[in-house]
Amino acid sequence: MGMSRPRIGICASTEQARWGPWDREAHLVPRSYVDRVHQAGGLALLLPIDDRLVEDPAEALDLIDGLLLAGGADIDPAAYGAPRHPLTVDTKPARDAFELSLTRAAVERDLPVLGICRGMQLLNVAMGGTLVQHLPDDLGHSDHRRTLGSFENSDHDVRLAEGSLAAAAIGEPVHKTYSHHHQAVDVLGQGLDATGWATIDDLVEVVEMPGRRFVLGVQWHPEVDDTSPVISALVAAARG
Repeated sequence: MGMSRPRIGICASTEQARWGPWDREAHLVPRSYVDRVHQAGGLALLLPIDDRLVEDPAEALDLIDGLLLAGGADIDPAAYGAPRHPLTVDTKPARDAFELSLTRAAVERDLPVLGICRGMQLLNVAMGGTLVQHLPDDLGHSDHRRTLGSFENSDHDVRLAEGSLAAAAIGEPVHKTYSHHHQAVDVLGQGLDATGWATIDDLVEVVEMPGRRFVLGVQWHPEVDDTSPVISALVAAARG
């Protein structure tokens, strides 16, 4: 029997999905996240939204060695006490509540956590931070989400702070990334540092938490980049 793999819990969304003759609501995680965890030597466990875990996340956290917060829908601004922007759409408060609870408890017990895109925003909100709800209003451009539903022509570079967890995980000071987001971190959550910025406009694209083994949020999508070491870094931390 070989070494058992580190178990990475991936929070699933609920989406309307089609398979065969069926069109039903399903718990969904894009396959690319699972593939990257497998490639990094991890065991992927899907965590569907579970109201009982909102009350007591320990039952799930006891089963995993690391937590991955995937991309997806806008976070309901009620979660950070803000009015809703007209372009904040398709929110899923049940998913928000589930992931916020798991994230806070994971950080508390020093479990490795990686937030990707929405997941980075969720991490920030979990720590008491806020979000910009529609970047083009502030930035005057749409370069962070050029084509809805596609990563075509969506790459830009991110500059990483020297000596940061992000720089250590990624292994280079400037990193090419694939983006698809219209929201971003505004006020940083408690205990989080900004350690990466888009070279196109200095938007914060990385947050991390010093003093923890591995708490990292990236605003881009490393799961669609088979050369990205970001998810491998989570699996390596979980193995520790």
